[in-house]
Amino acid sequence: IGVRLNVGPKFYFVGPADTKKMLVEAWGNPPASAERALGMIMPSDKTPIDDTWGAIITFDADGYVSDEEAGKIDYTAMLKDMQEGTDEASKQRVSSGFPSIRLVGWASPPFYDKVTNKLHWAKELEFGGNPKHTLNYDVRALGRNGVLKMNFVAGMQDLGAIKTIIPAVMEMPQFDQGFRYQDYIPGTDKVAAYGIGGLIA
Repeated sequence: IGVRLNVGPKFYFVGPADTKKMLVEAWGNPPASAERALGMIMPSDKTPIDDTWGAIITFDADGYVSDEEAGKIDYTAMLKDMQEGTDEASKQRVSSGFPSIRLVGWASPPFYDKVTNKLHWAKELEFGGNPKHTLNYDVRALGRNGVLKMNFVAGMQDLGAIKTIIPAVMEMPQFDQGFRYQDYIPGTDKVAAYGIGGLIA
């Protein structure tokens, strides 16, 4: 996929097999949620059994994602649509024997860096009516052929800590020459059917 992760000394990489085991067996997620996991990034001072965050890594080879609309998106309206979609998805989860899910709101509103072609935002989620809410912090790195996705799963109590390390995390994904966002060839390369808004929603 032409992208490298420069993890650095403050984090470590968990391989795909152990990542899938953690997501399904330890964290109680549906098996389908772990199918495309390439691995996970975790803080170097924590182990997988600690109460800490983990950033799940996947790659969507949907093509070049245009960022032309990035500055025109109404994130308030988008949030409302996402909340309605989450309510529908929750019904399916419950019917499959998993806890309900509710999108409470933005924990950190979307931000797109047009220079580095990287995007991040955070959602506050409620599972099964639990008053201890879950934090999903998402980082996206856009490339010529698709998007590297880093999805943090944590508790809302981790929001401050994750915000502190986001600059370092944003620097981790680096596309090789020929696979970079600016290497896109109009009229030749595959273009994704969605833009920046679609990445978030």
